[in-house]
Amino acid sequence: MKDINRRQFLKLGLFAAAAGLMPLTARATMRESVAPERSLAFYNTHTGESIQTVYWAEGQYIPAALAEINTLLRDHRNNEVAEMSRDLLDLLHGLNSAIDPRQPFHVISGYRSPSTNAMLAARSDGVAKHSMHLEGKAIDIRVPGCELIVVRRAALALQSGGVGYYPGSGFVHVDVGRVRQWQG
Repeated sequence: MKDINRRQFLKLGLFAAAAGLMPLTARATMRESVAPERSLAFYNTHTGESIQTVYWAEGQYIPAALAEINTLLRDHRNNEVAEMSRDLLDLLHGLNSAIDPRQPFHVISGYRSPSTNAMLAARSDGVAKHSMHLEGKAIDIRVPGCELIVVRRAALALQSGGVGYYPGSGFVHVDVGRVRQWQG
């Protein structure tokens, strides 16, 4: 190994410190840009369906995998399927990388049709009338074996959208809207 002088050592130390201070989203983006593929695993708590799929490979999204994900994340009350945001899927991939779960994401709510959202909003003050679930840009999840607070902290660290923490109901809401947080 080549000996390094003090100046080279200090430069190396500054580089390492800067990398450690880099926002998690930037590090995740760098890691994902070199990752050959992106995969996700889901379990729908209402339908009992599950999926584990590679949804992005060789620099592009895989339409068949996206269709499978859209179907699993459909509005379970009326079986209405909508296209889920690719940004949301990438956010979940980043979250998955951050928490390294042994279990799939357990889905409480993915896409919501306007009729389902209106019904839920009428029952609860905690449901937004113009929810991002309506646009396929939000999901409510939990991960068995991973404390809810850990999922929340990892989602907040990504700085990629909204994070709602619902410990009483046992889920974390993540969306790809503006960066914000709340507790329900």
